[in-house]
Amino acid sequence: MALKKTPLYNKIVAADPVMVPYAGYEMAVRFGNIKDEHNAVRNAAGLFDVSHMSEFRFKGEGALKAVNMLISNDLSKIADGDVQYNLMCNDKGGVVDDLLAYKISDNEILLVMNAACHDGDLAHILANFKSDNIQFTDETLQTGEIALQGPKAFEIFNSATDDEFKDLEYMKFTTGTIAGAKCLVSRTGYTGEDGYEIYFNNSDAEAIFDIIMTAGKPLGLQLIGLGARDTLRLEAKMPLYGNELDVDITPFEAKLGWAVDLDKDDFIGKSALLAQKETGIDKKLFGLKMIDKAIGRHGYDVVSIDNPQNIIGHVTSGAPGITLSYNIALAYLPAKGYKIGSEVGIDIRGKIKKAVIIKTPFYKRPSK
Repeated sequence: MALKKTPLYNKIVAADPVMVPYAGYEMAVRFGNIKDEHNAVRNAAGLFDVSHMSEFRFKGEGALKAVNMLISNDLSKIADGDVQYNLMCNDKGGVVDDLLAYKISDNEILLVMNAACHDGDLAHILANFKSDNIQFTDETLQTGEIALQGPKAFEIFNSATDDEFKDLEYMKFTTGTIAGAKCLVSRTGYTGEDGYEIYFNNSDAEAIFDIIMTAGKPLGLQLIGLGARDTLRLEAKMPLYGNELDVDITPFEAKLGWAVDLDKDDFIGKSALLAQKETGIDKKLFGLKMIDKAIGRHGYDVVSIDNPQNIIGHVTSGAPGITLSYNIALAYLPAKGYKIGSEVGIDIRGKIKKAVIIKTPFYKRPSK
């Protein structure tokens, strides 16, 4: 099957990146050096083409109630114009996907979900969403998205948009115009930095891209690929579906219980999660700092430091902590018997390398 192209494909390839297949799309993994791109986002700003993400819209009387059955958090507790982090679970409490829910009104909800999960998400929604009064639309192929992230994102974005969005707060969204095109803009992101995510029709993608790049270049704005996107989100301990999350992992095991509202009337997976809340969890997600000079990668076994033959868990993500000057990883380990300061081993091609459990997130942006 041919790879899909985002509406910004021509702009992206003109910058001569390394392109790779990702979630059915041809995407840029890096434009130069991943470390340089990572540091650009931490110190100035980066622009990401994330037009591969999935957008699902629910519109009609009772949309909020219907969507609330699909997701773990409670949309009735937020205001119109708020963005809420959520999980979509199966009957066993396993995570089908994580997502952002945009509450336009009680009668209109937009869900933004992971590109790699699109087909599974769509099937799950269609199998479980039942309402003749609500229009459900998959807008993925008609919608472009860019993310502007970094400490200079506010200055760049508001310069490009004549301060139209200057009062937008974190986890809020609004609609407006950029380069004469209608957009939805949220103060959200996947890097641990301040920034914006901007949604628009495909036909407006290049004009919006150009105006933001023009405003940002004098302030150090760079294009950023999938490689640095991964190192940035890992430092901020933001989960990646297929690594930290999947259908066999529950929100409580992933330390995402704060995104589960067990007090709301009902949602898919509630019964299983209530039971797990009572009985407790056997495993949970920990952050690791490498002691030895090595990197624990996805899928590597984690072993007892006292008995390397005893496999106690596995690494979900690992990379150099570019901002931190040490290597980091996330791993699922037994919920009991391990805590901050506990040492473990990681089996890296037959050699056991030491790591220590530390507090997460690994990185928090400096407060202003």
